[in-house]
Amino acid sequence: MFENLGQLPLARYRFTFRMQQPLALPPYAGSLIRGQFGASLRRVACMTGAQSCEGCTLRQSCPYSRVFEAPAPDGHAMQNFSHVPNPYVIEPPPYGTRLIAAEDTLRFGLVLIGDAVRQLPLITFALEKAVARGLGPFDARAAGTLEEVAWQHGADWQDEDHFSVIWQPGDPALAPHDASVPVPPAISDRLRLQLHTPMRLQHQGRPLRPAELSPRKLLADLLRRLSLLAEFHAAQPALVEDPRALVHHAESLAQSGDLRWLDWSRYSSRQQQEMTLGGVVGEWQLQGDCAPLLPWLWLGQWLHVGKNATMGMGQYRLLWD
Repeated sequence: MFENLGQLPLARYRFTFRMQQPLALPPYAGSLIRGQFGASLRRVACMTGAQSCEGCTLRQSCPYSRVFEAPAPDGHAMQNFSHVPNPYVIEPPPYGTRLIAAEDTLRFGLVLIGDAVRQLPLITFALEKAVARGLGPFDARAAGTLEEVAWQHGADWQDEDHFSVIWQPGDPALAPHDASVPVPPAISDRLRLQLHTPMRLQHQGRPLRPAELSPRKLLADLLRRLSLLAEFHAAQPALVEDPRALVHHAESLAQSGDLRWLDWSRYSSRQQQEMTLGGVVGEWQLQGDCAPLLPWLWLGQWLHVGKNATMGMGQYRLLWD
């Protein structure tokens, strides 16, 4: 049932920069890092210089659009898409990190999925240029230099501190490394999800509060995200063979936990206004026959789940007794 998991390219990287000036961060820096990464990636990858990707004849093959503005297909057997999920996730510094002093390090994670893994050299170059240009508002930008790129060991997939350096100054290129999904470990009948960043699951455009969450909704949203990423970025349309059966199975699980709602604000350059976003954080316990759901919940630790996953929302760690 899970044989195809090992064919899904998936890797987490850690980027470390030495800041030359103090860097002031918003309470949640995912939006800031994502925005300046995207702008830099477009500067280094775009071959036409067009102001918009709409109508560009190179859009289907351009690394910028494939990574940052994934184009929707012209047609699909199941439905029409206005957009498809992008194959990356920014994992910013912990919520509440407000200042990186001069000479201190800025460190954040980046997850790449599917074909985006092959773009790591270009993505690394774009991030290096983005921080060298300066992060933050135009009148208070702080520049930094890339000191290290590290890759999380597949053999220690759940150990968030187990990284190997694959690039540092002086290296001619990124070192070869694996980028595949490990086999999930043994499982008990109780799972705990530690929600590290706001998880914003929605129903008909409305965010669900803690009392409205359910294992069924979690699985449905996660499997949809995984299926689209696998199909459009890894050419694996049948990675999840029977999602309806899995979602139905999730209904049998009991749930409990200590969950709360967390709001945070960001400035939208596109809409020219401050926007308040929020989601659920805390610990969520699922109890019952969890084994059929384990591989997908396991993957969700790297894919994230819910709205604004690319800026790091919806990150959790999976634990069990």
